[in-house]
Amino acid sequence: MNNTQEKASILLIYTGGTIGMIENPETGVLESFNFQHLADNVPELKKLGHHVETYQFDPPMDSSAMGPDSWTKIVHIIAENYQKFDGFVVLHGTDTMSYTASALSFMLENLSKPVILTGSQLPVGMLRTDGKENLITAIEIAAAKENGVPVVPEVCIFFENELMRGNRTSKTSADNFNAFRSYNYPPLAHVGIHIKYDTAQIYRPISRKPLRPHYLLDRNVAILKLFPGIPPSVVESILNIPGLKGVVMETFGSGNAPMDDWFLAMLKDAVQRGLVIVNITQCRAGSVEMHRYETGKKLLDAGVISGYDSTTESAVTKLMFLFGHGLTSEEVKEHLNCSLIGEITLPPSQR
Repeated sequence: MNNTQEKASILLIYTGGTIGMIENPETGVLESFNFQHLADNVPELKKLGHHVETYQFDPPMDSSAMGPDSWTKIVHIIAENYQKFDGFVVLHGTDTMSYTASALSFMLENLSKPVILTGSQLPVGMLRTDGKENLITAIEIAAAKENGVPVVPEVCIFFENELMRGNRTSKTSADNFNAFRSYNYPPLAHVGIHIKYDTAQIYRPISRKPLRPHYLLDRNVAILKLFPGIPPSVVESILNIPGLKGVVMETFGSGNAPMDDWFLAMLKDAVQRGLVIVNITQCRAGSVEMHRYETGKKLLDAGVISGYDSTTESAVTKLMFLFGHGLTSEEVKEHLNCSLIGEITLPPSQR
């Protein structure tokens, strides 16, 4: 695909993370520095030919500290600058980048411009850093247009040669440069000598509407990861957290779980109290198919909702988003059976 490389305006939002860190000479510990350090170590930014402006979190945040407040702040920044820029690049720590990308995909309704998250495994000041290439390529992707229209008008993560839909990614390595994977959805672009976009996989809004930013999130959700021999006390304590509204339940295989009477009774009781329980698989790849085995069928009978091929990150942030807008449990369930922004693959019968 040939995309035009006309001069574009890009807003670079630096939240923090390894890419902008510097080693403390006294302790040897990596500490957050500032954007000027980043700019000094990537002089190539000036050679790109695009107009790049920056916004820096003050102080920069480690990604382990990022959450709903930070996501809301990023959405505010993008919404307030939406008309001024052709695209946005968010520099972010890798640990929770997939959560942020998933949340932003829901919070930026009617997005028609690129929002590309990236970062690095090594600080940009180190000789073998992956930060320079990730940053420069993310800016090129955010600037790319075809016939005046952005090539990738969605929230993505770019890391180590692959552009991925943000709400389909998970961090899978703490050590490798290719730290992210999108197991249930193909990459949107492969980057080598050229950037090769797979246009058929890129999300295209049916109609172009003004950006509708959302800022409301409800944190009253939890993750229940099943394991062989899980005691009733663990399940009971999670399902009875005061104020809890939604649970992402990580099950085995294609959505299977223990069939003990106590377990099914606890799930059914929680659902009857209004709790929304979403079933996703612990497997990295694949989808929940609750009609496939008797165990899945019993979960359906207990009122558990299928999460299809959702990542944990996407399921958690989707629940936060839906409950944040005051929807009832039944309304949330209806939306969970829909792909709001390409975050799940529905069976042909439900499309």
